[in-house]
Amino acid sequence: MKTRRTFIQSTAVASASLLASKSFAFSILNKNRQPEELILGHNGFTYKVDHGWAKISSSTHPVNNCHEMVQDSQGRLIMIGDDTHNNILVFDKSGQLLDSWGASYPAGHGLTISKENGEDFLLLVDNGFYTNLAGESKSQPGNVVKTNIKGRIIFSLPQPHAIGIYKDDEAYHPTETAVAPNGDIYVADGYGSDYIIHFDSKGRFIRKFGGHNNANPDHNLECAHGVVVDDRDKSNPVLVCTSRGECCFKVFTLDGKFIKRIDTPGMYVCRPVIHGQVLYAGVCWSKDTQGKQIDDGSGFLTILDTNYKVLASPGGTAPVYKNGILQQTFQHESKVFKHGHDVCIDEDQSIYVCQWNANRTTPIKLTRV
Repeated sequence: MKTRRTFIQSTAVASASLLASKSFAFSILNKNRQPEELILGHNGFTYKVDHGWAKISSSTHPVNNCHEMVQDSQGRLIMIGDDTHNNILVFDKSGQLLDSWGASYPAGHGLTISKENGEDFLLLVDNGFYTNLAGESKSQPGNVVKTNIKGRIIFSLPQPHAIGIYKDDEAYHPTETAVAPNGDIYVADGYGSDYIIHFDSKGRFIRKFGGHNNANPDHNLECAHGVVVDDRDKSNPVLVCTSRGECCFKVFTLDGKFIKRIDTPGMYVCRPVIHGQVLYAGVCWSKDTQGKQIDDGSGFLTILDTNYKVLASPGGTAPVYKNGILQQTFQHESKVFKHGHDVCIDEDQSIYVCQWNANRTTPIKLTRV
């Protein structure tokens, strides 16, 4: 689950002629609608799909993998990808391109936004896996940098080996960051050694946790792809970490003590995103009825409440609980998404979906209806 794998992707857009069944709870209001007019979702979290939201040219602003997106204080939508013609693309809500920059992040992957003294800052993550101009797959240690909103580097976080917190045989390929209310930074080493590395706001190391081979296996992480500070309970903020290889999230205190595990059967979840009182996540792969990972273009989204109960899985089957236990979620047969990698939610509760290994597609907009 940690290594970048290339799959043969179908270029066909899913047919809209399938009628929704109650078992799938997937709403298609008119069987003759085109794919971009699909309405999907469950339990009041329903959305209209717009595949053509981003108004950009592949010749001037190419996209390879559309990895992550955040919204700044001006309402602009900022996307990171791994095409060094333009690692960063900045859109308005209508999909018009406002700005682009970045040519030094060949494995641009993670993007987090924070505010200090009224100013927006970004944390950019390069995971270190990339393809060179000759088409050769390469690997180097990952990197995390803090920049202003225009890309000027403020500082880079230290490499774990350089400060003596990793053993020689432990790889460092970070995938994501999160910022605490006090400015502390958490780095998820999701493609490396699966630690969550805790720094202060100035980039000074505090601790690490997670990883492998803990006495309690629940403390382990397997593909720690994402991390977020969940501060919906203001008096008790916690850290929600992805353990994608286990199809679950794990919740820790801000100082790294394990609290609980939230299983998401059948969902290889990416980073958790908090908006209002709801947690959203992309699902990069899903499983078939025999429990085998589907590598060819699978995935969808999932949405959880404050108790981490799944409310809806747009692009997947409706959540079913038996005796309080979530049953396996499947990708809906219409296959709207290919490897849902990240989501960004705006003030209208529209969702912007970034996809990995999806035929160089731009973000998809889901307008809530």
